[in-house]
Formats: sequence, structure tokens, C-alpha cells
Amino acid sequence: MAWYSQTWNWFNGEWHEGNPPLIGPRSHVSWLGSSVFDGARVFEGVAPDLDRHCERVNRSALTIGLKPTMEPQAIVELVREGVKKFAPNTALYVKPMYWGEAEGLATIAPDPESTQFCLSLFEAPMPVPGGLSVMKSSFRRPTLESMPTDAKAGALYPNNARVLREAKEKGFDNALVCDALGNVAETATSNVFMAKDGVVYTPYANGTFLNGITRQRVMQLLRDDGVSVVESTLRYEDFAGADEIFISGNYSKVMPVLRIDARDLQPGPFYRRARELYWAFAHGQSISKAA
Repeated sequence: MAWYSQTWNWFNGEWHEGNPPLIGPRSHVSWLGSSVFDGARVFEGVAPDLDRHCERVNRSALTIGLKPTMEPQAIVELVREGVKKFAPNTALYVKPMYWGEAEGLATIAPDPESTQFCLSLFEAPMPVPGGLSVMKSSFRRPTLESMPTDAKAGALYPNNARVLREAKEKGFDNALVCDALGNVAETATSNVFMAKDGVVYTPYANGTFLNGITRQRVMQLLRDDGVSVVESTLRYEDFAGADEIFISGNYSKVMPVLRIDARDLQPGPFYRRARELYWAFAHGQSISKAA
């Protein structure tokens, strides 16, 4: 039995079902990591901020020296086409990606002219609005000087994976990850918010983590609703003493944190409002109307 869920991929002008072999051992990406991707969602007939995700994958490609070969709107149109291959209202993960196929003149760098594109759509049920437990990771986020942290690059994710492995080995679902200076940046899989004394705080986007599209949207929605949202330098101790903590990310959108270390938390009013506002926004972004 295949390990993957129902999947359709667009590559070289055709749709392919399943998990087709697209790279080989001499492909630049397979041994030198020249890949970027993005992640959007289609669920309940909506596709929130699909256009922004398609724009960002092109920016990510340029950041690591690849040459985007698809216009963002063309990717959006392919998503619309691909969604029809699934049963109505199937929750999907939308993953446009680029990678380097050949070496460039600098050998380690990819040849921009060899850039390949694939759009992968696969079934991925939306997580139920439960919650997660977090601890403090012993690993750190890299700086912009040491890794392409301003791109959604595949090379960044082994670090996220070891954060998750450590957390799960210690009995937690996830972890808060600090930057090189010891300030909280994000979790292994999402951006993070906390509330204290009626104010919502989130780590300042200092270049050590991806300033997520869902993060930006949640901030805007809360501010438009009259909530004070402050981007700030935050220490782990700030989160440990917070009134509530919640996360934002493309995969699960908005979810509460129910435990930090040994301290239990409840889904708070700011989390509930953020999720309510996001769902209302999302349902004005139907797949047929996506920009």
C-alpha cells in the first residue's frame, strides 16, 4: 500500500497520479538541496490567500538562485484544474515547487536555466481544533547570514525535523524555537502568538523565520477587529507566563496551545476570535474566485 494519500501532480504539461519519479541521482536537488516549495490549502470549497502562496514560491526560487518558470496566476489556474480531480470538498494541501536539475558554473550552485517546476495536490484532512503541547527546543533557528531563511527552502527543514523529534521524545507535540540571540522565533511548524493582559504579542519578524502568510493575515484580521497586536522581542519566559498561546500556519491555520512545559492552558478568547475571523475571511476566498 502506498504511504501517501491521493495525489495529483502537474509536471511538464501533464497531470500524473501518485508519486512519480521526477529526479535522479545526478539531479542537483538530490544531493545539493536546491529546492523551494510553498503550501496553500483548499478546504470547504475555499482557498484562502492562494495567490499569495503562488507569488511567494517564485520569490523563494529567486532567493536560492533558481529561475521561476511559471507566473503566479498560471499556478492558480492549475490549482483550479487539479482540484476537479478530487471528490467535492476534499481537503487538499497545495504544493507548488521548484528545484535545480543541473549544476551551474559555480558547481555547487544550481544552473538557473535547469529549473524544474511541479504542482502537487494531495488529500490532507484539516486537523480538528484541539490543541498541542510545547516545550523549549535546545536547537536554534539559523540567521539570514547562514541560511536562506527568507525562502521556503527544503534545506531548512532538517532543522525543523530535529526540533520535532526532540519534542516528541520528551512527550510534547512541538517546541518553541529560539533564534541565535535566544529570542523566541516560532515553533517547528508554525508561527506563534501569545496574549498577556489583553494584548496579543508575536515575535518580531527579524529574518530568522518565515513571516508566514497566515501569520500576516491573522495579525491583520485581529487588528481590524480592534485587537492590539504587537510584534516584539519575546523570551521563552514570556510564553511560559502567558495568559494564552496559539499558533498560525498553512496546514492547520489557527490552533491553540494547551500546555507549555508542565503548565496547562485553555483555548483563550484571542485564539477563538482569531480562528473565527480567519474562517470568516477564508469563506470569502472560494477556489473559483481565487485571484
